[in-house]
Amino acid sequence: MSRLPIPTRYAAPAASQRLLDAVNAQLGVIPNLFRLVGASPAALEGFLGLSGALGKTLDVKTRNRIALVTAQVNGCDYCLSAHSYLGANLAKLDDAEMAANRRGRSNDPKADAAVAFAKKVAEQKGRVSDSDISAVRMAGYTDAEIIEIVANVALNVLTNFVNNVADTDIDFPVVRASQAA
Repeated sequence: MSRLPIPTRYAAPAASQRLLDAVNAQLGVIPNLFRLVGASPAALEGFLGLSGALGKTLDVKTRNRIALVTAQVNGCDYCLSAHSYLGANLAKLDDAEMAANRRGRSNDPKADAAVAFAKKVAEQKGRVSDSDISAVRMAGYTDAEIIEIVANVALNVLTNFVNNVADTDIDFPVVRASQAA
């Protein structure tokens, strides 16, 4: 059971309810993470704003790959479960690719550079080397896209930390960080 209460849509603060309705309209459901973050209208608005803005940048496969490696680094079972489900059903990633992503790799050469870089950003708290930046640039990523990779890591660190603090009840098929990738 979650260590922080997960409000229903109707028990959420009034300022969060319209945002949760928008999530429901987009996804057809309001996952526990969104209802949990909705306990704070400011946090929900900030999370959805950054998520929406980043949804217009890197492609969905790359964003999901970054989410998987970041969740693995941070040991977030909720996010691993959610992004494994979304990876298979939305991004259309196969099991071998998602396993590679969790290890900080990709079977796609360009994506491999992004995922490896994202892993280093998460593990090293942004303190990457010049050669790390050169490697992602040499794979074809622009400086703007490098910033977007970092921003996606940061967005996922936010959800990883919220879920790790709350021990959020997982409402997706369960994937554990402790299970081999």
